[in-house]
Amino acid sequence: MGLNVYPGEPRRKAPLRVRNWEQVLATAITRAQAQPFAWGQHDCATWAFDLHRDLTNGPDHAALWRGRYRTRVGCGRVLRRLGWAGLEEGGRALLGDPLADVRLAQRGDLVLGGAPEAFGVVIGAKAAFVAPEGLVRLSLASCRLAWRT
Repeated sequence: MGLNVYPGEPRRKAPLRVRNWEQVLATAITRAQAQPFAWGQHDCATWAFDLHRDLTNGPDHAALWRGRYRTRVGCGRVLRRLGWAGLEEGGRALLGDPLADVRLAQRGDLVLGGAPEAFGVVIGAKAAFVAPEGLVRLSLASCRLAWRT
């Protein structure tokens, strides 16, 4: 399946997962439950994109924003500096086109959902999100977009 990241660029395939991706996912969930929320260090986007990197041995997309903000307002500023109007635009720029339907998402895939909107990772019938109150699990029905990992 090809992904068109930017118009005019060649299409690319979804990254392949590492051999032990299920253990990587389980370990990431356990660690996220124990780690306190911190904007720009351990927040929704940083955790989800770090996990995407670890599941695929792919690029460190979160390096674009890691450590560059300490508040929700600061996060918005960094997104705008990167040229993105919001999280969805950032997801599309880094991961390409989302799946045609969020119901096609599988364990380990990235999702965008919740209120306020956040990046999370599919863990079965639910998705896990790092939030100020800890690691929260929401139904996939509350997710709007999904990207294959």
